[in-house]
Amino acid sequence: MSRMTKVADLSLIRTLSLGFGPTGCEDEIREQIAKELRPLGVAMSVDTLGNLIAHVPFGEARENRPRLMISAHMDEVGLMITDIDKEGYLRFDTVGGIDESVLAGRKVTLGDEKMRFGGVICSKAIHHKTKKEREKAVAIDKLYIDIGATSREEAEEMAPVGTFGTFDSECYSFGKDHRMIKSKALDDRMGCAALIEVLRALKETPPMGDFDLYACFTVREEIGLSGAKTVAQRLCPDYALVLETTAVGDIAEVAPASRVADVGKGGVVSLMDRATIYDRAFVDFLLATAKNEGIAAQVKRYVSGGNDAGSIHKTGTGVRTAALSVPTRYLHSPACVASLADYEAVRDLCEATVRNAYTLLEETR
Repeated sequence: MSRMTKVADLSLIRTLSLGFGPTGCEDEIREQIAKELRPLGVAMSVDTLGNLIAHVPFGEARENRPRLMISAHMDEVGLMITDIDKEGYLRFDTVGGIDESVLAGRKVTLGDEKMRFGGVICSKAIHHKTKKEREKAVAIDKLYIDIGATSREEAEEMAPVGTFGTFDSECYSFGKDHRMIKSKALDDRMGCAALIEVLRALKETPPMGDFDLYACFTVREEIGLSGAKTVAQRLCPDYALVLETTAVGDIAEVAPASRVADVGKGGVVSLMDRATIYDRAFVDFLLATAKNEGIAAQVKRYVSGGNDAGSIHKTGTGVRTAALSVPTRYLHSPACVASLADYEAVRDLCEATVRNAYTLLEETR
C-alpha cells in the first residue's frame, strides 16, 4: 500500500550525533534528549547508572497493565587516555570496538563536562615507515594523540590519564536529493532520534489500548550492555523493542550473503545475532506490520554483532525481544553512512508497532 512518509528530523539527528557521549560520559546526550522530551510532558526519570526513562501510559489506568519497553543507547565508541610521554604525547586505548585502520590521522575531541579540546591521532609519516610497516594498519600501541603540548606536565593539565574522547567529525547529507547522511555516532543516535520522533507522534495521536510504554535511552551499550540490563530488571516489560543501527557491507565485491542488509531497502529486523535469538512471534509481528503499513523492511541475513537485546531478553522471567535497525556502512568510525529513507522506515515501523501493540500485548495477559 502507498503511504505518506514524514521527512526525517535531520536537525535532531545532527545535534545528537555530534554530541559528546563516549561510553561512561553520556550526560550531554541525556540532557539533550531530555530537552527534546520536556515539551511533550512525559514523566522522566534517571536511574543510578544514568539511563533516561520516559514513561508514557495509554488508555485507562488499571492494575497489571502490559508493559512495552523501547530502547536506544546514548553512548558511542570512543577513546580513553592511558599514558602520557615526556614530550606531551598521549597514549590511549579504545572504548568499544574500533578498527585500528580508521584511527591514524583522525581529529578527536577530548575532555569532560567542563572542558573540551581537540587533538589529532598520529603515527609516523609514510616517509618514515619501512616497507613492512606500510603494509598494515598501525597498531594502537604505536599511535598517540597530539594535543599541542610540549611536555608531560603541560599535557597532564589538559588531559590527565582517564580522560575520554570521541571522533571529531562533520555531519552532512549527500547523494541524490541529499538523502544519505554521514557522521560519527550514528550508532546509536539515529535510534535515539527515531524514538524521540515516535514519542512526538504519539503525543499528537495516542494509540489504542491500555498499556504502559517505557522509552528508555540507555548507557554503556558499547562495553557490555549493562545500562539496558538494569532498566529491564527494574521495569519487567512484557515486550522490548531495541532501536539500533547494524553494520552492513553492501559495498563492491562483497557477496550478497555477507552484506548483512542493504542500505536503501528499509529497516532491518534481526532473527539472531551473537547475543540474542529474537522472539519469533515478535519478529513476525514486525514484518507483518511493515507489510500492512507499506513500510520498507528487510531481514538481517548474517549472524553478527549484538546490542542491548542481549541483556534485556534474559532479565526477570524473560522478555520477548526484537531489534529494529538502520543499516549503516562503516560503523564505529568517524564516517558512518546511512540512508534517511531507512531511518524513516525504522521510525515509522516503531510507531506502527506501538499503535498496534495492544493486540500483541493483550495476548500475554
